[in-house]
Amino acid sequence: MAHSDVLQCALADIVENPRAMQEDLDRMLACDTAFPPGNGYGAFADLMTSMLSPLDFEFERVSVPEALWQTRQGDAFGERVNLIARPTSHSGDPSRVCSLYFHTDTVPAGDGWTYDPLRLTQEGSRLYGRGAADMKGSIAAALTAVRVARRHGLAMRFDPVFLLCTDEEGGLYPGIRYLAEQGKVEGHLLSYNGGAAPRIWGGCFGSIDLAIRVEGRGAHSGDPVDGVNALEAALPIINALHALKPRVEARASAMPSPPHFEGKPLRSRLTLAAAHGGSKGSSLPARFDLLVNRRYAPEESFEDVIAELEAAIDVGRSQSSALSVSHEIIGHLSPVSDPTGPHWPRWQAALCEGFGYSSDDFRQWGASTSSDMGWVQQAGIQEILLGGLSRPDNNTHAPDEYTTTNDLVALAQATLLYLVEDFAP
Repeated sequence: MAHSDVLQCALADIVENPRAMQEDLDRMLACDTAFPPGNGYGAFADLMTSMLSPLDFEFERVSVPEALWQTRQGDAFGERVNLIARPTSHSGDPSRVCSLYFHTDTVPAGDGWTYDPLRLTQEGSRLYGRGAADMKGSIAAALTAVRVARRHGLAMRFDPVFLLCTDEEGGLYPGIRYLAEQGKVEGHLLSYNGGAAPRIWGGCFGSIDLAIRVEGRGAHSGDPVDGVNALEAALPIINALHALKPRVEARASAMPSPPHFEGKPLRSRLTLAAAHGGSKGSSLPARFDLLVNRRYAPEESFEDVIAELEAAIDVGRSQSSALSVSHEIIGHLSPVSDPTGPHWPRWQAALCEGFGYSSDDFRQWGASTSSDMGWVQQAGIQEILLGGLSRPDNNTHAPDEYTTTNDLVALAQATLLYLVEDFAP
């Protein structure tokens, strides 16, 4: 595609000077925003303010009220600071605004790393660090795109509004949900919570994390007297949920499945995800906690899903010796359905140029994984473009997560093309 000389120079600038983008990413990785607990959001907002201020942005910090995100688990703490960065030349015309969405949290680093997870380590073209692919690398790419556009004096087709949001990796109330419900999301939305693949986003499943607590009565295991073993009392509930699992997973969605499914449909999922109880052999555990994850298709309703889980818990409770059984939703993402819209052809053309795709490479598919974009749709914003850096082999959520310099450059170029007036696909 033919471009103006200025746009051609700007694209070349991104290719020839990746070091600044890598240095930005290094600073982001060093700011620990792991969820849980999510107590690094304020520091990350400070960092992004310092990076965007020289590019003539103005800032609004929006904190999610603690009553919305705190749960009895207590593993989340710290202010939930969401940063909105708007160009000072912001026109106020919604048709001229593109909101660029990023989640600023990462999963905890965990064990098994070969490299320091909180600093950028380069090995060949690979750039290692927790959040390199998901998704601080995407923030660095978009930041580079705007910086290069400013440097070369390119007029903007869309005002880029950065939405730097909290609690996507878990938690009860993601930051983007709160911003959308408060009317803080302008124009159309480009989410960077996707992959470096020629994909037309077909939507995704919802996700519910349900914490179940079984209460017993502690006692000496050698002389239990009137003790009630909470772990053993939980077994009928576990069995009832496990019996529900095959019925849930027999349900297929009409949403198109990813290529690696090889034609098999996307299915609903029920996972017994975590269990905690007891401390030593000489004591009966007085409490047992079970975490259940339920992935539900857009065809299923939240109310039906919860009612089915509660019915299984009730079956188990009726057969249990527990003194009490309670449950609490500690995480919920709503499904996304058909997020395409009128801006997609332009974004697809920009991705083709940035990553070297042909338009014929693109296929539509959804996912049984989940996104906080469902809350955006529920707030009335239907069209959501998708891009990002994730690939099947880049260890997202695992030790030695990485992205590549080539993918950073490609995403920065695609973002630049999409935003500037000179791009005319």
